[in-house]
Amino acid sequence: MQVKRVWAVYWSATGTTKRVVTAVARGIAEKRGLPLDTYDFTLPSERQGAPAFTKEDVVVFGTPTYAGRVPNVLLKYLATVKGNGAAAVPVVTFGNRNFDDSLIELRDILAENGFVPFAAAAFVGEHSFSTVLAAGRPDADDLAQAAAFAVRVERRLEDVQESTPPVEVEGTPKPYRGYYQPRDRAGNPVDIRKVKPKTGEGCDGGGLCARVCPMGSINPENVSEIIGICIKCGACVKKCPKGAKYFDDPGFVYHKTELEEGYKRRADNRFFEGE
Repeated sequence: MQVKRVWAVYWSATGTTKRVVTAVARGIAEKRGLPLDTYDFTLPSERQGAPAFTKEDVVVFGTPTYAGRVPNVLLKYLATVKGNGAAAVPVVTFGNRNFDDSLIELRDILAENGFVPFAAAAFVGEHSFSTVLAAGRPDADDLAQAAAFAVRVERRLEDVQESTPPVEVEGTPKPYRGYYQPRDRAGNPVDIRKVKPKTGEGCDGGGLCARVCPMGSINPENVSEIIGICIKCGACVKKCPKGAKYFDDPGFVYHKTELEEGYKRRADNRFFEGE
């Protein structure tokens, strides 16, 4: 296909998905001698529309994995993003456990919306709950792998057509598996869906947490007040310069500790490149 624009498009509350998607898209753009366009739909204000993609675009499209799937809070918005024949590279990040069905779900969403998903990847990123689990990832080695993947993807573009079938990826085809359910050691479910962050005494009321919340759920006039749903994305905790945001719910702390202790190994990135 003839490519005239390369896009990095992503939802990235703590920056890990942004880094990976941008690295892949930049690699493709550099190989083609094209500028790199970006569209960040992390904040609510940016989920009111989307770029007008065409069949002369290649779009590296990324979301994190939440409970083994594409974040359900994004599904309504993603249904509105139309590909119009653009080539696409779905990319998910996951916090060192597994990406389960998130990549196959994102691939299907893009295919159903008129994109041509011809290659795909799943990258490890530091877990949203933790600074220990996959700490610092994507790191230099991950980004080197992203750059090498971009070179291979760019070569494949010559053979991509609107009729190219969606790339085969790991995961369970529709109907997908249910969302990952954390459990305690007795096998009982640990439900953290309604857990909200607390605000410590170190808070200076600067309001950065409210500005970076992807759900617009922190009251900018009183940042200790959560006025909407919390998806445990980690943005307010990890980006607070005072370290004043935290979670202390016992179920949340238990689940976080179990993940940190159970998934210490360095998980591998996965690449799916078709034939």
